[in-house]
Amino acid sequence: MRARAMLGLVAMAMLAGCKPVASPAPAAPAVDAAAATTGRSVATVAEAFLTPMTPADNIDSPASWTSPDGQVWLIATAKATDKLVVYDGQTGARLRDVGSTGTAPGQFDRPNGIAVVDDLVLIVERDNHRVQVLQLPDFTPLGVFAADDLRKPYGLWVNKQASGYDVYVTDSYDAGEDAQGNDVLPPLAELDKRVRRYALQVQGGKAKATLAATIGDTSEAGALRVVESIWGDPANDRLLIAEEDETYASEIKVYSLEGKFSGTTFGRDAFKAQAEGVMLRTCGNGGWWITTEQGKQRSVFHLFDRHTLKHVGAFQGNTVANTDGIWLSTAASPRFPHGALYAVHDDQGVVAFDWASVARQLSLPLECAP
Repeated sequence: MRARAMLGLVAMAMLAGCKPVASPAPAAPAVDAAAATTGRSVATVAEAFLTPMTPADNIDSPASWTSPDGQVWLIATAKATDKLVVYDGQTGARLRDVGSTGTAPGQFDRPNGIAVVDDLVLIVERDNHRVQVLQLPDFTPLGVFAADDLRKPYGLWVNKQASGYDVYVTDSYDAGEDAQGNDVLPPLAELDKRVRRYALQVQGGKAKATLAATIGDTSEAGALRVVESIWGDPANDRLLIAEEDETYASEIKVYSLEGKFSGTTFGRDAFKAQAEGVMLRTCGNGGWWITTEQGKQRSVFHLFDRHTLKHVGAFQGNTVANTDGIWLSTAASPRFPHGALYAVHDDQGVVAFDWASVARQLSLPLECAP
């Protein structure tokens, strides 16, 4: 997602995505004590592969799926060409494209966020302002939802329940444009609908969802100014949302699953560029939050302790830069026995990191107690 330009100032250089505008940044609130200061000690981990580069697609976000026979598919959204691109998740080879431009089932208009759970793939369509549900392996359309509520949606996280799914969708709506054509940030009081939670049921080949909650703190510290990336930790009742308004702060805000701002933010002292993708890698009862610093020349991936939120380490690749979405696969495969981290590269393709290589460079345990 693009950085937000300031009102009355020359617009900053934009990354791919939305381009909202903010008033001058207020005095920074105190960062929560859990956010330990960090230097710029960044390890380098070589990418395991880089998919073919297709700039015309404007690749945004990836997700992976392992078929019953062990095939790994890496599925990415292509914003400019309104389709999904399917790669081999172990080699990066491009396998097929899915979808076309339109509003019909199986068609898309600027697909952005993506998530895979069970045999379902959920896609956020910014310009159709909806979420579409497809069933794998055939990408069979099962339904769409949220078009009556969402205005400019970007990202999502799916929390599997005993029956059905809770789907959290970020909505970075604006308040019109300024004279330079930049989106204007709504007043804080109007940021109370930055995340929508839906209760999704899939039965008889049909996906149906109802709006369960509207989320968004309107205080100075808790407001979600520019939102896209979101992920949760049900075991610890945490919902992490990346704040992408660089004129305010690049940081992660911590909410509860019910949508209450916890008062905790972290990462402001670690990120030197826009905060982006967020994922959780569990390790027994512990683990690490994986977050993205969207550097134009090189992306940096920061790890924070699952519980304390203290900075654990950071790494970069040899190539990957300007990363939007990331996806962590914990499924063992011949190429990646301990899983893989997939990251978008410069709107053109996706790279893979072998998690074993990441763990080795950052001195993390590979084997975790249950």
